[in-house]
Amino acid sequence: MATLTMLTTPMLAHAGDRLLATGGVTQIEGSAGGGLMPWAVISGYGTDKQIGGSLFYTHAETRGDFKLNTTGVALGLFNRVEVSASQARFGLGDTVPGEHIRLNTLGVKLRVLGDAIYEQDSWLPQVSIGAQYKYNEDFDFVPKALGAKDRSGVDYYVATSKLFLGAINGYNLLLNANLHATKANQFGLLGFGGDKRDSYRVYPAVSAAVMLSDNWLVGSELRYKPDNLSVYEENNAHDIFMTWFPHRNVSVTGAYIDLGRIANKDNQTGWYLSGQINY
Repeated sequence: MATLTMLTTPMLAHAGDRLLATGGVTQIEGSAGGGLMPWAVISGYGTDKQIGGSLFYTHAETRGDFKLNTTGVALGLFNRVEVSASQARFGLGDTVPGEHIRLNTLGVKLRVLGDAIYEQDSWLPQVSIGAQYKYNEDFDFVPKALGAKDRSGVDYYVATSKLFLGAINGYNLLLNANLHATKANQFGLLGFGGDKRDSYRVYPAVSAAVMLSDNWLVGSELRYKPDNLSVYEENNAHDIFMTWFPHRNVSVTGAYIDLGRIANKDNQTGWYLSGQINY
């Protein structure tokens, strides 16, 4: 899932474009970052005088036969502002055979200070703030029956990212840390708020990645989530990922995912595969 923002060392930018991998990949809600969490980076390869962006498709499956397909697009404006849109389609497997839940997300991100790559003489990370408006098209079907309060909601977050060149035996290290204010159940797939809790709380997310070469990145993410529904306990999400950049404008990410309990099924581990085109 992940992303990699920036870890290349000696790669010359083309025609003023940013370096390879500096826009990351795309997380499941559509923002540039890792698979599970937004990073402070801005999507695409556009510099402060250019517009960049990305297109992505993601497929994930768990051992309980839950399936997630997500498509989306993001625009990076002058390496300062990012806008994104995505739709996730979540198949409910044998929990509710033949049915699915659709979640639409519109996001905006603003880089407020720092540069994750170029300010190597400072410990100050790149810092971005963002918001994601989410709308559950199938709220009345399963989420409402489980006790969710709302079909739509807004997540707010602060993201920080910093690249440390040659930090681990000569390999580049990327660290990210976020704070999310949210009421979303399973990222919003099961609605927002619940009978147990219907108020915003702040949850952390962290990730680390190492660039093994100019074309390969490996890392891990951990995202804490709310537990608002008394009918089913919700657990935190974790992944271990590897991303391949076969071409400057293309990335492929594979990951092992652990989403804990989903609805009536425990130990929902599985896999994730995502492809992305950057420009």
